[in-house]
Amino acid sequence: MIIETVPVGPLQVNCYILGCEESGEGVVLDAGGSVDRILGKVKANGLQVRYLLSTHGHFDHVGGNRAFLEATGARYLIHEKDAFLLSMASASGRSFGVEVENSPEPDEFLTDGMTIEFGKQQLQVIFTPGHSPGGCSLYCTSEGVVFTGDTLFNGSVGRTDLPGGSMEILIRSIKQRLFILPETTRVYPGHGPSTTIAIERISNPYVPKG
Repeated sequence: MIIETVPVGPLQVNCYILGCEESGEGVVLDAGGSVDRILGKVKANGLQVRYLLSTHGHFDHVGGNRAFLEATGARYLIHEKDAFLLSMASASGRSFGVEVENSPEPDEFLTDGMTIEFGKQQLQVIFTPGHSPGGCSLYCTSEGVVFTGDTLFNGSVGRTDLPGGSMEILIRSIKQRLFILPETTRVYPGHGPSTTIAIERISNPYVPKG
C-alpha cells in the first residue's frame, strides 16, 4: 500500500495519502490544509481518490476539506458524533489565530467496524472517542498499520480539554480498542512521528498500565 505523509497547516497535521498500487484508487485522511501540496502528492502517485476521511472534526483536520472535495469529487466521511464540528471550523480556527473554511457536510458517516475499500486495500473503522465525541482510527490488517488521528501519539495522547473531550473515555479507547492490536502494528498519528503499539504499551506515560 502506498502511504504518503504530508504535514499540513500551521499545526502540522499529518495528512495521509493512501493508495492501492494495483488499481490506482486511493483515500486521503485529514485534509487539514495545504490542499495544493496534498493534490500534488496524489497526482505524483497517480491516484484516483475515492474517499476523504476525517479521523475527527477539529478545525485543523478539516480546514482543507472544501477545496479538496471540490478538486477531486471524492466522497466525504466522518463519524456522526463529530459532524456538528464541521460548521464550526472557521470560528474555531480564528480562536487559534488560524483561517480555515467550514467543511461541507459528509456524504456518509463512519461507523464502528465499517470497512472502507479502495482497490484491493481495506481500512477498518475503529471508534476511539475521547479527544472528541466521534474520534475514529483506521486500521489496515494486511499492512499492519493504524491511523489514530489525535487519539494516540508517539509518547503522548490527545488533549481532552476541548468540548466533548474526556480523558477517561480516551484512555479506555486506547487500552480497549488500540492496545489490543498486534504489538508490531505501526501507529501513524495525527501529529508528529510514527510509533508502534508495542512501544506505546510499554512507555506511553499517559496511559496507566494494567
